[in-house]
Amino acid sequence: MTTEISVSLKDKSIVFYDGECGFCNHWVQWILEKDRNDKFLFSSLQSEFGQKFLNDRNLPNQFFDTLYLWKPEHSYLSKYQAVLRIASELGGVYSLANIGKILPDFIGNQIYSLVSRNRKKLAENQCFLPNAEQRKKFLN
Repeated sequence: MTTEISVSLKDKSIVFYDGECGFCNHWVQWILEKDRNDKFLFSSLQSEFGQKFLNDRNLPNQFFDTLYLWKPEHSYLSKYQAVLRIASELGGVYSLANIGKILPDFIGNQIYSLVSRNRKKLAENQCFLPNAEQRKKFLN
C-alpha cells in the first residue's frame, strides 16, 4: 500500500519535516520564500499524511530526526541527499549546492546527523506562522 496522491500533486516535491522543531520550521519557511516556481509542498512527520508516508515505507515514525523529500510516483530522498535536491530544485544560485555531491553520502549524512542532533539548540524559541497563501502548501 502506498500513500495516495491526487493528480495535482504529481508534479510537486513534498518536504517531510519535524513539525515540532524550530530549526526545521525555519528551513521550511526559507524554502517557502525561495520557491519561486511553486515546486514544493510540506507535511510535518507528525501529521496524518506524514505518518502514512513513514508507515507505508516502514520508516521510523516516532523520532523525527530526518528530513525526507518525496516526489509522488518516485522514490524518496533523505537527509543530505534531500537537502541537495531541494537546493537543486530551487535553482539559481542555490544550484551551487550541487558541489556537495563530491562528498560521499556517508560523510554528507554524518554532517546532516551532527546538525540534526543539535537542531533544537540551534533554533530555540522560534515560531513560524505561514500566511494564507503559504498554508495552501501544507498537507495534513
